[in-house]
Amino acid sequence: MNRLRSLLPLLSCAAAAVAALTLTSPALAQDWPERAPIRLVAVFPPGGSVDQVARILAQPLSKQLGQDVIVENRGGASGSIGTGSVATAAPDGYTFAVVFDTHGVNPSLNPNLPFNTVKDLTTVSLLGTGAMVLTTHADSPYKSLADVLAAAKGDKTLSYGSIGSGSLGHLAITLMSKSGAPGLVHIPYRGGGPLMNDAIAGHVPLAIGSVFLSKPHIDSKRLRALAVTTSKRSENLPDVPTIAESGFAGFEAPAWWAVLAPAKTPQKIVKRMNEEINKALKLPEVAQKLAAQGISVRTGTPQQAQSFVENQISIWAKVVKDNDIKAE
Repeated sequence: MNRLRSLLPLLSCAAAAVAALTLTSPALAQDWPERAPIRLVAVFPPGGSVDQVARILAQPLSKQLGQDVIVENRGGASGSIGTGSVATAAPDGYTFAVVFDTHGVNPSLNPNLPFNTVKDLTTVSLLGTGAMVLTTHADSPYKSLADVLAAAKGDKTLSYGSIGSGSLGHLAITLMSKSGAPGLVHIPYRGGGPLMNDAIAGHVPLAIGSVFLSKPHIDSKRLRALAVTTSKRSENLPDVPTIAESGFAGFEAPAWWAVLAPAKTPQKIVKRMNEEINKALKLPEVAQKLAAQGISVRTGTPQQAQSFVENQISIWAKVVKDNDIKAE
């Protein structure tokens, strides 16, 4: 009995702590987003598609929420540095990540990530999907994917750049090269901006990036498009054949973009942010900016977005394992 009495103060403190935690989540949700500016962490450097998507979203979200929405670039390690900073951020609804398809690859390619991709993060919204496109400099001798395959066979090698080791572009070309062009050599870049700078300067023979990233340079005739990675041709590049129709039946590897939050962010905030993002994506000016760059808008619930992301993680984990793909 005396022992029980001695524990009562501790039990009371514990109960108070639990009660405080219980009250914290509704309190956070009730005054959100009034307390501070909202950070959208773009997990790649300026100039790439993640950065641009984040900035396209920031303006309408700021207007809708009545709060400043600030884009912060935190690139590196195929997006995992910026994503990790959000995974460990306070789950108060003031920090979100804008990620690319590398998010679905990083867990299998980098098993020692300092955060758990599924447990430490929750998906707020899937923003859209799109094709990736293999390009070459406009003055290069490669006029088609067949030319590339011929140039990378036998003892010949040909370099291609992607937005980073383990990016979906990297995996897509790795899959293709294993069965058709073993001489393709990967050069990882720290994001789409640096990749495009070298591609249009002719410093790297081939580049694989999203249509969003590559199309402006294709339109300006500085890059030549050779093939897209989706099963159907891109509406933005209708004359560019798919990899599937170029001898790799069934080949498909779409790019995608999503918004994430720390896992313990109150569900009311996640739901509200999802609704506001969906509303922004349906604005004609936002939809037009995204569509013009090859992104098909995908709206839906947080649960649908989470299922999509977890499915991507599962798909690419198998590809990485089956093809013994390593981080460079």
